[in-house]
Amino acid sequence: MQVSSPLAERCGEPSDGSLRAALALVRGCVAFALALLLPAAVNAGNQQYEPMSASVRSALATAIADRSAPEPRFVSVVEKVDWLSSMSERLPRKWKPDYQQRVEFLKSVRYEAQRAGLDTHLVLGLIEVESYFRRYAVSSAGARGYMQVMPFWTGVIGDGDASRLFDMRTNLRYGCTILRHYIDLERGDLFRALGRYNGSLGRPEYPNAVLKAWKRWEQRMPPARVTAVEQPGAG
Repeated sequence: MQVSSPLAERCGEPSDGSLRAALALVRGCVAFALALLLPAAVNAGNQQYEPMSASVRSALATAIADRSAPEPRFVSVVEKVDWLSSMSERLPRKWKPDYQQRVEFLKSVRYEAQRAGLDTHLVLGLIEVESYFRRYAVSSAGARGYMQVMPFWTGVIGDGDASRLFDMRTNLRYGCTILRHYIDLERGDLFRALGRYNGSLGRPEYPNAVLKAWKRWEQRMPPARVTAVEQPGAG
């Protein structure tokens, strides 16, 4: 029996008359529609499990477990106000519509980056490429959240609760800790470390994308303001 598929005609693909082909066309059209609706593709942080020494595992677990108050460092109050204001204007409003939400996100990113010895703008660039700042982003490989962390990490260095990877601070903590680990593993070679983070070691596309995004975020930094310092006895 021939099965006609109007959906196939709408999508511009001929039906071969079988139910299986019609279902395949439906799946293809749905995927196409979702691709149009989403603002950016998720470049999955498909990290691969690699055996590690007990000392490395312990150090990473300790880094994940630390719950110090997330207060990032700034040179001055002026730098803090200028940086947060400038960076918040550049976050996508669709995913971060509220100003206070954007500020809390940026403070957490800066804190976790500084804590891991990473450049804050590098981390922002990585998040842009990985998830486009979507808290609940999930890749086809199963990576989760802002920094697209693979769930196996929660069992290796965390408490085993992969659902917590959708928590902002938890995701940033894992992502920054993992990237720092890969940088150390590659003896400071950021290009190779980014390849490991994405599960694409040896290929240039992902590291190049993150490095370009990093430079864009650096270029968005506000110019330093010179403030007058009142001299004792002046006036």
